[in-house]
Amino acid sequence: MLKNVLLLLGSIGLILPQAVSGQISEFELSNGMKLLVKEDHRAPVVTTQIWYKVGSSYEPNGITGISHVLEHMMFKGTEKYPAGEFSRIIAENGGSENAFTGRDYTAYFQTMEKSRLPISFELEADRMRNLLLSPDEFAKEVNVVMEERRLRTEDKPRSFTSEKFRATAFTSSPYRNPIIGWMNDLENLTVEDLRPWYDRWYAPNNATLVVVGDVDSNAVFELAKTHFGSLKPSTIQAIKPRREVVQKGERDVHVRLPAKLPYLLMGYKVPVATTATEDWEPYALEVLAGIFSGSSSARFPRELERKQQIAAGVDVGYDMYARQSVLFTIDATPSAGHTMSEVKKAVEEQIETLVSGKITDQELARIKAQVVASKVFERDSVFYQAMQLGMLETVGIPWQESEMYAERIRSVTAEQVKAVAKKYLVTSQLTTAYLHPQAISNGKPVATPQQKKSVDEKAIQQKAVTQSSKKQGS
Repeated sequence: MLKNVLLLLGSIGLILPQAVSGQISEFELSNGMKLLVKEDHRAPVVTTQIWYKVGSSYEPNGITGISHVLEHMMFKGTEKYPAGEFSRIIAENGGSENAFTGRDYTAYFQTMEKSRLPISFELEADRMRNLLLSPDEFAKEVNVVMEERRLRTEDKPRSFTSEKFRATAFTSSPYRNPIIGWMNDLENLTVEDLRPWYDRWYAPNNATLVVVGDVDSNAVFELAKTHFGSLKPSTIQAIKPRREVVQKGERDVHVRLPAKLPYLLMGYKVPVATTATEDWEPYALEVLAGIFSGSSSARFPRELERKQQIAAGVDVGYDMYARQSVLFTIDATPSAGHTMSEVKKAVEEQIETLVSGKITDQELARIKAQVVASKVFERDSVFYQAMQLGMLETVGIPWQESEMYAERIRSVTAEQVKAVAKKYLVTSQLTTAYLHPQAISNGKPVATPQQKKSVDEKAIQQKAVTQSSKKQGS
């Protein structure tokens, strides 16, 4: 096995240059718009992405969801290209297009045959500063977003639990708000709210244009100057930091909804590339996530699913590219006959075993190979090459960091992995969400046997806490 791992590690050095071949050229227009171009001549296609530094983490209370609603409105027309024309023209030219809103960005993209790049630029430049924001179109789109929220969050028990989980885990960080917005804010959002938001953030000096594909970098720069160079910048005032306050105790949230299975979600506050005091920590957290749940041979699947058979599934989530510190998440579904409390205890025991035990050279080498390989294969796509460049620039990380990823992962030591686990995966930084399934009887939810067991356990624990408090007070 170790021989195979070392062969894979060695092959990564050969795969990586091929997958990311081509120099990255950086330009800046006189109006402040940044342009990143990466030549990839393997196929006659080009991906264009324009990234705006605005997302849900920029939104004050009362207008949450406005960035996502504006994303919808960006397809609803300018004077030159009325509603529906943008998508029709892209499709007519054999391209595909879409957009997405995140916590720290909003991005729009098209993938087309390389000769169609001027069409993409013309359309994007037009709607950057000339959006009509029709009240009628707004009324329709905000209803679409509210229905999207109902279908994707409120009618999905796990998504609803995840939303409540983040709102509980974060106190002052804007990451506590959902990207799609709170329903009450959407219901009270007006088209007049959108205009200043659009004017402020949708400007060349708040945008990064990324082009990856079968192109010439200098020719793309000249084309960008033609289409975007005359657009006027806006006044961009720095937003308030809104850093998360220090958590000083474990937090729990219990959600009771009609659902098929119980669901456990645990989250520890951890740094990212923009907030870490030690620059190696985010990479050590990446490797830590791989050790716990990077493959079927990782510790959680091996120990909790197959050996103890206490969980039907366990997964880990961590994203090192963000403006603010995030959550290192562990989500799990208990196996039949086991409770969420049992799974949580088993997870915490695995964390303690890692901190106090040993990470072998073989395990570390295997995980590093898997982590690096997943990034390499992802970057084989022109779309994901562009996405990584745009994301890094937009959250405030130099794009050059992407070129150093494999090397930084390979340099992580077992001691560093244990150090971040010991430092951050601690109870005082933990928030846990429990989804208690509710069966339906005569139109009313009733507790399942497994839920009753969980409730009984909690009642016993609460009784013990109450008795302890009485003793301390006497």
